Amino acid sequence: MTTVQTPRVASGDVLASLRAMRIVPVIVIDDAGHAVPLGTALLEGGLPCAEVTFRTPNAADAIARIAGELPGLLVGAGTVLTPQQAARALDVGAKFIVAPGFNPAVVDYCLERAIPVYPGVCTPTEIEMALAKGLQVLKFFPAEAAGGLAFLKAVAAPYTGVDFMPTGGINLGNLATYLAFKRVVACGGSWMAPTEWIAMKQFDRIRAETEKAVRLVRELTAGAGFAGGG
Repeated sequence: MTTVQTPRVASGDVLASLRAMRIVPVIVIDDAGHAVPLGTALLEGGLPCAEVTFRTPNAADAIARIAGELPGLLVGAGTVLTPQQAARALDVGAKFIVAPGFNPAVVDYCLERAIPVYPGVCTPTEIEMALAKGLQVLKFFPAEAAGGLAFLKAVAAPYTGVDFMPTGGINLGNLATYLAFKRVVACGGSWMAPTEWIAMKQFDRIRAETEKAVRLVRELTAGAGFAGGG
């Protein structure tokens, strides 16, 4: 696999992009040959972002292909469990790192290299561990299984300087309620590009589902009451 030499994106620039897009497609991809068609479908659907998870052996190859052939797409690595995985992801072109839990070794590795990292949290203790590292944007996971938006609002209340990226069980049906909470940067989800659609090369379907999600975000952003919900 060829290492992709791409310029690093500053932490603030990545965060600004995520705040603008409001959705992070969470991708589980088995065949790296599907990576570029998938990325193209997301781009054509109006969502230039993908979090490719390290749940399959070909995740790094998929990131490398997207980073090398689709420079207009912000690609990150998800389900990063070790510093070694973080290093591999960054070597092949990932611009940000997402983890399901709070692993101090992964967080330290990224912070030492000024790489945007969004570890998963679900409790006040984990939030305070993140605060001790100076982090201000955290993944809330597993969002729906943990209690959904009501739980997120409750756990976020004491920590006014922290924003969240809820992931887990989010879909087109509940996306709007999460995005209406002013402490939510963006929502992660796989409903736009589930593994089976990718495997079956249903890229037109992925593009259409992405367009629906982007249309909803635009409608919400244009709505007068969108800034509420906090």
